[in-house]
Amino acid sequence: MATGFSINEYPNVEQTYKDLRKLVSLPIRSIRKNEMENIIQNYFEKKCSKSKAMITKASEYIPGGVQHNLSFNFPFPLVFTKAAGAYLYDLDGNKYIDFLQAGGPTVLGSNPASVRKKVIELLDSTGPVTGLFHEYEYKLAEKIVELVPSVEMFRMLGSGTEACMASIRVARLATKKKNIVKMGGAYHGWSDQLAYGLRIPGTRHFEANGVPRSIFKYTQEFYPNDLNSLESVLKRNRFFGGTAAVLIEPVGPESGTRPLDLDFNKGVRELCNKYGALLIFDEVVTAFRIGLSGAQGYFGVDPDLTVFGKVVAGGYPSAGGLGGKKEYMKYVSAGLQTGTKKALIGGTMAANPLSSLAGYFTLCEMEKTKACEKSGRAGDRLTKGLQKLIQKYNLPFVAFNQGSICHLETVGTMLLDINIKKFWTIKKTIAEAHKRKHAMEEMGAAYMSEGLVTLAGSRLYTSAADTDAVIDDALKRFDRVFQKVEGV
Repeated sequence: MATGFSINEYPNVEQTYKDLRKLVSLPIRSIRKNEMENIIQNYFEKKCSKSKAMITKASEYIPGGVQHNLSFNFPFPLVFTKAAGAYLYDLDGNKYIDFLQAGGPTVLGSNPASVRKKVIELLDSTGPVTGLFHEYEYKLAEKIVELVPSVEMFRMLGSGTEACMASIRVARLATKKKNIVKMGGAYHGWSDQLAYGLRIPGTRHFEANGVPRSIFKYTQEFYPNDLNSLESVLKRNRFFGGTAAVLIEPVGPESGTRPLDLDFNKGVRELCNKYGALLIFDEVVTAFRIGLSGAQGYFGVDPDLTVFGKVVAGGYPSAGGLGGKKEYMKYVSAGLQTGTKKALIGGTMAANPLSSLAGYFTLCEMEKTKACEKSGRAGDRLTKGLQKLIQKYNLPFVAFNQGSICHLETVGTMLLDINIKKFWTIKKTIAEAHKRKHAMEEMGAAYMSEGLVTLAGSRLYTSAADTDAVIDDALKRFDRVFQKVEGV
């Protein structure tokens, strides 16, 4: 067992897929209709009335009423006014256990005092941004190079989306090849070229509304956990411009919703070497959450380029960056001095003093307190407790985790399969996905009414602030939700 990581025991991938396939083959089991009506009326309408009023007003000025996709919850988004450690508090004064953790970046727990103190000191001196160099740009880069073996240089950007865009530009410059191959179902930001094969493998351009299909001329996907699928794409690309890079999430698409075999990444590394493609790890979620050396440290695989986000700024804005070997990072050097053709990247707020300092002190605090291991133990306790509850109520649900990244699949929306050869079935599959997505939203609302904040009702991030008492309290709340499921 690897030490220093949040993963204490890697999930049994074969058994997990058997359980997930069984789940999607069965009718949807969601909250009973009368219970859902009760939750909406007695919790959301009565106990969250201030949130509803504010969201109604916000909808006049903001499309959908919220600015961030994660904020949209059924039946309406809630307004949160305080975050501290393992807890969130809403506008109406309701308290919640926070398993969203801002979408993953706050491994220490929300708003840790040690980092906040340093941020306040910075705001009193430099302020959040100057547009010029600040010492913590250097300190953060040095820390990341120290922690992540494959990273020799680091360039900070404004988001994971920007870092993914930069990575494929660098790969094309470095290899002089054209094609980018991604794992089907993975999300690598919302740029045009990577808005392909989202959520469900095989969807290709179906979710890329507003993007001309011609944009995807040099983007392909392969099926997760299938090296033969990847190699067939790499072979074909030799005759159509070659493959510049293979871009993957090392735990599997959508933060491991479709988990990968333990040795899968090593197989991808070997195929990239064989076909002359760069290997890019998107570690936006996994870098510093799985471990301080990233998922690549856990799996023992060195990518050529690594995409960073979330934890890299410790939960503060402008969280993104690209790291890798010097021979590739030269393509994103700043300034005019260089004889090398450079990738066009930038951003006024990238590497601002606030984000750089917050990222640096977050990593230092995580290292000092062993936050990855603590959050991983919390994830194990939560997952094992959920598995016992699933068994107790004889539910088809599936719970598994990769350390502090926990999955609770109640409908398996993203585990459906698109069969491109049977194109006439695609429309029906997508319709089924939307139906299951609504059931997942209802489960999320039920969790929320019990004071549990999750990511879309199917993913939970634990933090170092999740003590045994917090997790045990959460499991009692999940128990109450499961009692309201159809057939229980």
